[in-house]
Amino acid sequence: MRNNSELTEFVLTGLSHQRGVQLFLFVLFLTFYLIVLPSNILIIITIRGDPHLSSPMYFLLANLAFLDIWYSSITAPKMLVDFFAERKIISFWGCIAQLFFLHFVGASEMFLLTVMAYDRYAAICRPLHYTHMMSRRLCTVLVLFSWLGGFVHSTIQVVLILRLPFCGPNELDNYFCDITQVLRITCADTFAEEMVMIFSSGLISVVCFVALLVSYAFLLSVLKKNSGESASKALSTCYSHITIVIFMFGPAIYIYARPFDEYAPDKIVSVFHTIIFPLLNPIIYTLRNKEITTAMKKVVRRCLFCQKSRR
Repeated sequence: MRNNSELTEFVLTGLSHQRGVQLFLFVLFLTFYLIVLPSNILIIITIRGDPHLSSPMYFLLANLAFLDIWYSSITAPKMLVDFFAERKIISFWGCIAQLFFLHFVGASEMFLLTVMAYDRYAAICRPLHYTHMMSRRLCTVLVLFSWLGGFVHSTIQVVLILRLPFCGPNELDNYFCDITQVLRITCADTFAEEMVMIFSSGLISVVCFVALLVSYAFLLSVLKKNSGESASKALSTCYSHITIVIFMFGPAIYIYARPFDEYAPDKIVSVFHTIIFPLLNPIIYTLRNKEITTAMKKVVRRCLFCQKSRR
């Protein structure tokens, strides 16, 4: 395999080689996926169908749920199938596609979380100007820019990977394709490419993470000076958002904001990054929001009633 045009497939090592562990992880991750997928679909249907959930916060939340569906579906289905495969193989272009969409959706979600922090700032600190500051048109533009930023970032990663030659073993020490593993099996000096990738992925993660922490710290300091039910509710919302930020950006910074050397916790951190994190969004953003949970119950009841009527 002298170059990437002759390389046709990669072999994934997976999470474990023990059959019992594989079956346990299959059941566990399948449960996670069967929670993430329907819950995010229900969030989107509820927000789109309820006129009371038309504020910018819910518009952004519906977009976040849509990204979570994508993000959880990039690695989970392939990983679940591979638990029953003796050789976990992914084609070269399948690997490139997985890498592209992982960074595309992941970066878009980071940018969207930053937009959501701005939305909370406008709602809490500038309530009288909130409608003007977060108009539907501006929200749409910010969401589109989030997607565009993710697309540009991911395209840079893919272009750099496609330029590299491969001439050694084609085994990737993980359960999915990512730049940290692909760079390790190239037969060229990848220092320049690695620095660009660290600068791109790492910088996005660190800058967005710091900006979010600073913004939420400011919001918390403002809210703690006020009292009342609305301030208490806003505090709870900020704390839940901070939890999401830590689980989203912590693993990303750990993986991408430093040299891609050999390090053991890579798989464990990747599980949090690709499997567990998408599970937190519907739990935190829906179960802690009475308006959404009430609207979701109405949707479920309506669906059950329609099914009974058909029978």
